[in-house]
Amino acid sequence: MSHNHDHDNELDPFAARVRALETILTQKGLIDPAAIDVIVDTYETKIGPRNGAKVVAKAWVDPDFAAWLKRDATAAIGSLGYTGRQGEHMQAVFNTADTHNLIVCTLCSCYPWSVLGLPPVWYKAPPYRSRAVIDPRGVLEEFGLILPATTKIRVWDSTAELRYLVVPMRPKGTDGWSEGRLADLVTRDAMIGTGLAREPA
Repeated sequence: MSHNHDHDNELDPFAARVRALETILTQKGLIDPAAIDVIVDTYETKIGPRNGAKVVAKAWVDPDFAAWLKRDATAAIGSLGYTGRQGEHMQAVFNTADTHNLIVCTLCSCYPWSVLGLPPVWYKAPPYRSRAVIDPRGVLEEFGLILPATTKIRVWDSTAELRYLVVPMRPKGTDGWSEGRLADLVTRDAMIGTGLAREPA
């Protein structure tokens, strides 16, 4: 039996449920799809991790900005236009060859939306929130990040008053790169501490 209407078979189950819910709410006149598109675009292109990546890239190429970021991350980040709810009070922590920083919120899911966008599901999950403090090295290994035994891991606990941004180490072989090109190497996970910046291709 043939028919010509579309199915959501190309979507994963979660995305299919989201689309079904959006369809129902739209049909009932409760949401405007255009408004949803604007909100999604805002978080993906204006509030998402691209903002944080630009902050990190600027710190990599501009020593004065990096010093300002260490001294007053809120003001330094704000100078690039990234401010607002969930990012009013920021502290930047810099990875070094000897120390790796990891961010968690043990009480809930405090997260710097203005530079990292929406928090990943695992960040809000109780297993991550508890184990990141108890066994940070083991958690990082589950993310595929195996650090030398000599590397100290420092865990920072975000709160409603203070959020953190990890500045990963700049990959080798990127001398002379532009900020835009460097920003492409900075991942959300690197800015949480569950990953490293991408190596240049």
